[in-house]
Order: sequence, then C-alpha cells, then structure tokens
Amino acid sequence: MMARWRLLFTAAFLISSSWADRQLYVFTVGEDGDVVQQVETDNPIKYFKTVQDSNVIAKALLNPTYKETGWDIIEIKTNEAFTDEEQAYAAGYVEGKVTHDAIYRHWYNTLEDICRDQEKICEEVEDFVKTNLKWLRRGMDAYSNSSDYWHQVKLYYTQLEGMADGYSSANSSPKTVLRVQDIHLLNNPDLSDIVEVIKARKNNFTNIDPGKDPKVLGLLRCSALIKVLPDGREMYAAQDTWSEYGSMLRFQKKYDFAFHNISNPQEVIPGRAMTFSSYPGVITSGDDFYVISSGLVTMETTIGNSNASLWRYVKPEKQISEGVRSMVANRLARNGREWSEIFSKFNSGTYNNQWMVVDYNKFKKGTKPEDLPDELLWIAEQIPGYIRSEDMTSVLRKQGYWPSYNVAFFEDVFNKSGNQPMVDKFGDWFTYDRTPRALIFKRDHVKVDSLKSMLALMRYNDFRNDPLSACDCTPPYSGENAIAARCDLNPRNGSYPFPALGHRSHGATDAKITSQTLILNGLQFLAVSGPPFNLTNGIPPFQWSKTDFANITRHVGHPDLWEFKPIIHIWS
Repeated sequence: MMARWRLLFTAAFLISSSWADRQLYVFTVGEDGDVVQQVETDNPIKYFKTVQDSNVIAKALLNPTYKETGWDIIEIKTNEAFTDEEQAYAAGYVEGKVTHDAIYRHWYNTLEDICRDQEKICEEVEDFVKTNLKWLRRGMDAYSNSSDYWHQVKLYYTQLEGMADGYSSANSSPKTVLRVQDIHLLNNPDLSDIVEVIKARKNNFTNIDPGKDPKVLGLLRCSALIKVLPDGREMYAAQDTWSEYGSMLRFQKKYDFAFHNISNPQEVIPGRAMTFSSYPGVITSGDDFYVISSGLVTMETTIGNSNASLWRYVKPEKQISEGVRSMVANRLARNGREWSEIFSKFNSGTYNNQWMVVDYNKFKKGTKPEDLPDELLWIAEQIPGYIRSEDMTSVLRKQGYWPSYNVAFFEDVFNKSGNQPMVDKFGDWFTYDRTPRALIFKRDHVKVDSLKSMLALMRYNDFRNDPLSACDCTPPYSGENAIAARCDLNPRNGSYPFPALGHRSHGATDAKITSQTLILNGLQFLAVSGPPFNLTNGIPPFQWSKTDFANITRHVGHPDLWEFKPIIHIWS
C-alpha cells in the first residue's frame, strides 16, 4: 500500500496540561515509508484548523490526557483533494502510528490471551472471519466503484489496513508485533456471537438450559436514555457503556473525512464528521455512541440472542458485521428512516442491538414532548435473520422519554430471540417493563431538568438502599440492578440466582450525554470515564489495588484510582 501513494501525515501531539507548553509534530511519509520529518509550532490548534498543505492527506491532533481525565482525545481530518481511498488509508495510518502504544496495551488487556484453553474454537472463529473477509473482498471488487454502500464498506477496510500499517511502522519491538488480523479483531465486537454460532451448530441449534447458558453471565452492554424536557427547552441523548473493567483504556475521537458518494462524486457524504467515544485501535465507537454532522445521534444497547435456533441464520458469506454496517449508515444516512434501511442490509445476526437514531434536525427548542414531529426517533432492533425498525417518536410524545437497557422493545423481537424462557425461569429481571432499570428510569426520568441532573441519572447507583435494586439474593440486593452497574461491589461470598447479579469485574465504565446545545457548539458531548461513584450512597470510586481481581483482570496502562470528573471537550 505504501508504494502506491505518496503519503504525508500531520500529527499534533498535545503533551502537557497547559496549552502554552504543547508541541506539534509533523510526520511526512514518502513512497518508501522511510522519510519522516518533524516540525514544531507554537499553536497546534491553529495549525490543525488553518494550515493547508497540498501534499498532506491527513492530519491528526492528539491530546494525551488519559491519566488526567480518563480519556485520550484524537481528531483526524483528511484532505478532499485526494481520493477517498487515499484519505481512508492515510487516516488509519496516522492514527495507528501516533497511538501505537495505547493500541498494544488495549490489545494485550482485552485480546492477547482470549484463546487460552480454547484454541480449537478460536481456529474455527478465525476460519469464519477469513471466509467472511474473502466474500467481502469479492463484493468490494465488484461493486465499490458503482455502489455508494459498497464504496463505504471498502473505505472502512482501507482505513483498517492503514491502521495496521501505521502501527507496524511505529513498532520497534518483536514482542509487540500485531498482525493485520489482530487489528481486525480489535474492531470486531461480533466475535463472542460467532463463538455462540459455532457452539450452537455442534448442538444442532437447540437451546440448552438457560440456567447454564453463559450469556446469562450478563455480557450485555449499556444503559441509554433519550429525554425531552417537559417545556421543550432541551432534548438529551445519553448512554452508559457496561463492560469488563479491563477495557477501560479510552479515547474520544473526531473523524472529519471528506468522503464522496459514487452516485454523485461532487457530493460529500452527510456524515462527513462525527465525534464518538472509542478505544485504541478501533475505528468505530464500540460502545456505541455517535454525534454526526448530518444532525443524527446514534447509539445502542445490546439485546443479544437466547434462541439457539436463530444462530443457523448466521453465515460467513452474504453478511456484513454490525460495526461496519452501523458506520456505513452513519456516513450515508440523512435521517432515521434512511439509517435504518442502510443498516438493515446484509444483517450479520451478530452483536445484536437495539439502535436508537435521534434526528436533531427535527427538534426545535420549545417543542413540548406531545408536539414532537414524526420521524424524530427511529428504533432498529437486530437479531439473527431479522431486523425490525420503526418510527417510535410516538413513545416520546406519550411519556417524554425513551429508555434502553438490553431488552428488546418490539414484542416479536423479544419473543423470537428467546426471552420468554428466561422470564419463565428467572422472573421479571428478563422482562421489558419490570426489569430493575426499566422501573428506575420510569421513576426517575422526571427528575431530569438539566445536563447536571441527566448525568446524575445516568450515573445512578444506590443498590444497597433502593428497593428497585433488590433481588432474591444474599445480601438482598445487587450492584447490577442500577442505571450504572458496579458488580465489583457485590460480595464474593454472596448468593445469587444467576451470575449476572454476582461479584465480577464488570460494570458501567463511562457515561456520555449530548443535547441540541452541545451539538450546535461543534458536535460536543459530555463524558465521564470509569465506574460510577457516590460517597453519599456508599459507592466508593473504583480502585484496582482494592479489588480481588487485580491479578486476574489485565489492566496495563490504567490508573489505580478511577475518580475522574466529567468533561466537555471543545473540538478544534
């Protein structure tokens, strides 16, 4: 790839907490990839925003504030004078080069030993992924020059190729070599479901006892809330990521890529720019939470699949992974209907989520919930073999909020994906309207009247005192039963009806909130990194040195104490 193009990259490193001391480094990479030039400037922000170099394909502005805020922040901007493929490759290359240390640490913490004691199934997963990539390459070769959709698919994988090459160009140790396929794996949240497909095939796609099903461990992600204030002065969209604590090397990213439509080469795509929470080496959000220049905000919570018979619909060919499809939809869609239609193509049936698409173009300040226009909120729910999407603005009109908490809303999706057997065995926890988070959102959404109170709700956890956090457990409550989980605070010797409610290295690892005001100020969002804490409620900050799993859960590069404040980053 390097031999095809002359690549010049600009990377601005903000290396101290005060603007005056920060330095800018400019990297120019020639055809052979061996010419690197470093330039300094007194004003990296001004340089990033205003300096135009006809030879520069991509610029990256890096603010390494992870130890101070829980987030590193990177902005990447490409030059429209170059082809879309050149832009995509350059964007990936510069990010891989300037964040290579964080990429390796994230891979080491989350994937390096994932195949230990399960080498056979990992080989089968790798074969599945390889077959899928071969089919994708055939599709890209055949259609990327004539289809807007396939053009964006190709740009996604071109960016990943650049990421892998950029990482390799910066890596100097044989101990930290990452293959192209390792970068692909970092960008593939579908892997755990591919494992389920392989296991289900060996069991003739029949269900096992839900009490023994590993998905009951609660490996689902996220709480989300869309809230319209009663007087219409603001609409908030928020999401908490729930994950294993070893994943907390975090980035906020802004991509501004001047990609075009094949059908109209003079037209730049609607989703040219987007800001999102993310991870090292990952070109999607993964959480997922996006604020897009088209006026859309997209986010999801995982609903999963507990019906083994549905896994038969998952194939390595004629399907595209969820992360790729969501990014293509983010870039091409102008509204929620278009987003849902684009996303629904080539359903992979893996990483099955409830997606929320909020069209802020349709929200006018002062519009009360009951007066909201049609198509402001679209919901798309995916399971293997089936995606249902609808305009659900009517729910916002009726109740003023839309909550999401890892349970399917649409009744047919709920039933097809095998939730009723879970309800029959374990009770209300697996229902849509009586699970703890549903009841907490229903009770507390009325308390939201500002950005501050919205954040308080999204970080809420008072599991020892809140009756809605109670369970048939010993002790009689669980840190899982909250808007922002803290499963590490459940006693290890407790008794729980299923493992999700018990003690483990898992919980809410962030919160992100945006609003019309923040979007109009430059695609901004408020974000706080790390598990929730509230000393008044007896919830201490998470601290690795005080856990009993610090020697089990890898966390290289993490701070010990997670007591970060929320930030609103002002993008350049």
